[in-house]
Amino acid sequence: MNRFLCRPVGIALLTFLLVALDQATKGMAVQYLKGQDPFVIWKGVFEFRYLENRGAAFGIFQGQRVFFLFTGVIVLIAVFYVLRHMSREARYWPLRLIAVGILSGAWGNMIDRLRLSYVVDFFYFKLIDFPIFNVADIYVSVGTAVLVVLVLFYYKDEELSRLLTKKGSDNS
Repeated sequence: MNRFLCRPVGIALLTFLLVALDQATKGMAVQYLKGQDPFVIWKGVFEFRYLENRGAAFGIFQGQRVFFLFTGVIVLIAVFYVLRHMSREARYWPLRLIAVGILSGAWGNMIDRLRLSYVVDFFYFKLIDFPIFNVADIYVSVGTAVLVVLVLFYYKDEELSRLLTKKGSDNS
């Protein structure tokens, strides 16, 4: 896995596949959920519910399209920079995978914003009235949560300081 994630073609292919999955699920949400009552999976707990989100997480910053596009470009540049300069040691492959997930989530939602001026959301945990979200949001949220856990509990300070050295073997 590390060898695959150390090559630009591997990163591009995995990113493409993850974005394609996100866009396919959003396409199905538009086709089957838009204008329909929610599709209940577990009554009172979880359902598919169509939403055109013109804001960010939890509905904040409604209608701030330029802000989101600018922020998305900054995230994309930052992730590309990190992936390009990250150490190729096998120990860091989880961080490379997280970066690809965050990159894919940013691309997936940016495609919606550019194409539609909003993001298609459709997963809804009714039990806790959690904000409606999509697959790209899962990539970013889970990636960020795992990143925090890894930084706090898995990597040592000296490993994190070596993170952007681009040293190490890529044949692990």
